[in-house]
Amino acid sequence: MFLALRMTARDWRAGELRFLLVALIVAVASLSSVGFFVDRMRAGLARDANQLLGADLVLNADQPLRPAWKEEAARRGLSSAETVVFPSMALAGEGDEAASLLASVKAVSTGYPLRGSLKLAQGTGEERPTRDIPAPGTVWADANLLAGLNIAKGQTLRLGDASFKVAQVIAVEPDRGAGFMNFAPRVMLQLDELAATGLVQNGSRLTYRLLVAGAPQAVAGFRDWLQQDIRQANVRGTRIETLESGRPEMQATLERAEQFLSLVGLLSAMLAAVAVAMAARRFMLRHIDACAMLRCLGMTQNAVTLMYLLEFLLIGVAGSLLGVAAGFGAHFLLLEWLGRLVTTELPPVSIVPALQGVTTGLVLLIGFALPPILQLRNVPHNRVIRREQEPPKAGALTSYGTGLLAFTGLLLWQVGKPKLALLTAGGFLGGLAAFALVGWLCMLSLKSLRTALPYPGWRFAVTALQRRTGATLMQIVALALGLMALLLLTVIREDLLDAWRQSTPADAPNHFVINIQPDQKNEIEARLKAQGIRDAALYPMIRGRLVAINGRQVNGDSYVEDRARRLVEREFNLSTMDAMPPQNQLTGGAWFSGGRAEASVEQGLAKTLGLRLGDRIRFDIAGQMVEAPITSLRKLEWGSMRVNFFVILSPQALQNAPQTWITAFHVPQSAEGFVRRLTQDFPNLTVVDIGSVLRQVQSVLDQVIAAVEFLFLFTLASGFLVLYAALAGSQDERMREAGLLRALGATRRQLSRAQWIEFALVGGVSGVLAATGAAVVGWLLADQVFNFEWGFRPLVWLIGVVVGAICAFIGGMVGLRNVLARPPLQTLREG
Repeated sequence: MFLALRMTARDWRAGELRFLLVALIVAVASLSSVGFFVDRMRAGLARDANQLLGADLVLNADQPLRPAWKEEAARRGLSSAETVVFPSMALAGEGDEAASLLASVKAVSTGYPLRGSLKLAQGTGEERPTRDIPAPGTVWADANLLAGLNIAKGQTLRLGDASFKVAQVIAVEPDRGAGFMNFAPRVMLQLDELAATGLVQNGSRLTYRLLVAGAPQAVAGFRDWLQQDIRQANVRGTRIETLESGRPEMQATLERAEQFLSLVGLLSAMLAAVAVAMAARRFMLRHIDACAMLRCLGMTQNAVTLMYLLEFLLIGVAGSLLGVAAGFGAHFLLLEWLGRLVTTELPPVSIVPALQGVTTGLVLLIGFALPPILQLRNVPHNRVIRREQEPPKAGALTSYGTGLLAFTGLLLWQVGKPKLALLTAGGFLGGLAAFALVGWLCMLSLKSLRTALPYPGWRFAVTALQRRTGATLMQIVALALGLMALLLLTVIREDLLDAWRQSTPADAPNHFVINIQPDQKNEIEARLKAQGIRDAALYPMIRGRLVAINGRQVNGDSYVEDRARRLVEREFNLSTMDAMPPQNQLTGGAWFSGGRAEASVEQGLAKTLGLRLGDRIRFDIAGQMVEAPITSLRKLEWGSMRVNFFVILSPQALQNAPQTWITAFHVPQSAEGFVRRLTQDFPNLTVVDIGSVLRQVQSVLDQVIAAVEFLFLFTLASGFLVLYAALAGSQDERMREAGLLRALGATRRQLSRAQWIEFALVGGVSGVLAATGAAVVGWLLADQVFNFEWGFRPLVWLIGVVVGAICAFIGGMVGLRNVLARPPLQTLREG
């Protein structure tokens, strides 16, 4: 141990271990930053589970709650409360001063919330907790709603047919959740006053919630009874949330974020692992002579192995601890961007991510630095006299496989899903092989260009690249992977967003109007025509639940895929019409022939649910069973922003079904007053401003993208480390070459130019590969995922080449700064 400490101090002063330490720090920091972030988010969800629910158990339903459920809760000694949440328009002001805004309305009963408390904003900037609910004739509202309606606390707003005084401003609503409509600002009122608004009508999309709290055993017993009653009564569209599940949508979102961010961190760790292996190999090559001398002085193979293992273990622990510290600091940036999506204060970090980070560092070190160390134990005594290096032994080669297996285990551990982990590893190795192949072909093509320019520096550079093909390919591949990651989330991201915006026509509808009642249809249609809006077609909308396919009952348990389960559990928005909507395109079958019940299904939905032409589908529409065969499949143009339906039934199938109407139209900013007057005259209408909703969604996406871009800085740093390692690994060889060439008459200026040309070629090829890879991935995303047109921009390649060359120059300056500074005579003597 004492000898290992002395050797560690000696190698540190010589600079042998510093690069290895930096590579470990980058790898551990990239994963630890994600680990600390996810750990705090999960701890916050676990700590505040009851507050995030507002109860110990919550039943969500898309239809009115059965009275028996609340009665059973009371019989078991449990307290309960009810809420109803739905989107609607909030209005304020009169005449030209009138304003309207889409709000998420929440009606609550006495006792809400059963756990935790609301916080109300005070004029002093403080927040006051409360267990009360709005008094009759009043509402509580978000500050954003008041700002949007240009009113203040104490003034009046309207919901449907009723007017309310804004009594309080909501600061924190713990059980808000992360649903799409919850992006809209909140308005809260008493449940008893909901009927007076007239907003609960046929076709309204309401979410009913029953909140229950009490002793844990009583809550567990009620949950079991509730699940059994739901199954026996075949009640659809319900979901039970408990403290164990927290908020399911937030848990699922966090799991997806954890997997994605972990994959980004693992990409950095993969590259850093390559840098660790290259640094360890350089360490081994520079210690062969010293190891042979130690063997001659009597040190056994086991003693040599143990000494170097202890030395590397010290560096591994130090690098892992420093990486954990760097990751701890970096996770605050992730919290700054992503933590704003959670309104509660997060708990402090636990020790678990730190232990995981240290484990990660040691796995990387053992897996990728152990093989060179095992080679040192096999250095023969006569290496002191005969300067010959033995080839790697079988044990050393086997240990490389062990390292790869260890890293695969690390991948499985971090991602959690074997399929995703193996696909990621396969994709990484595939990209590595593709870049290496193209880089090798580029090196071959340089052979014919060696004499293309009559400059010694050019010939020296091309010859050097071809002489060190392996090291050159490693430099190209590492830098290309790092640059591709950054280009994908910077330049390509902007291209994707631009293509997304351009895929929507300039005159595409920017407002949707739903909840149009049958007796309002003609007048609203007349107003739209009077405003000059000619293409605002009104479509009937019928709520129905899919209950059977070909006579076989279906429910959530009938499918494995999450999306299919959600679709069959919720109600569909169905429609009926004689002619197919103009933005639809038939991909199979024929449109309705008339005279019988028929169904037309969107092709994506058909694929998800396993539907085919000729299948008979049955819907439950307000207790009425409607069955029809599928006679056509349609492709929808989602980018048109028009009204679209997954399932359209022929008029013969829905003759007596209750229905509301929906429309979409484009209103220029100069005519926004038309929308205000429409909502004033028809308070029951729900108008969705697509532009504002998309801006809110884009704001959230920008936060996520910023966090991922930050993590990809670790990837670029890892790629830069591999570039440096490849250059530093060839430093001794470059010194001997430079000394020999200078002894043969080459000037220092010529050799310096050769190095700059070499860096430019490596960086240029890396930049082209990175830009090509990023552009291909962008095209695949646009064509296969988002379904819009994609155009390749030459600017991406220009940026890739320039940035690649700059990175190569910087790496070369850092890694080879002493190559030409050494006198040729000293180099030749030592060689």
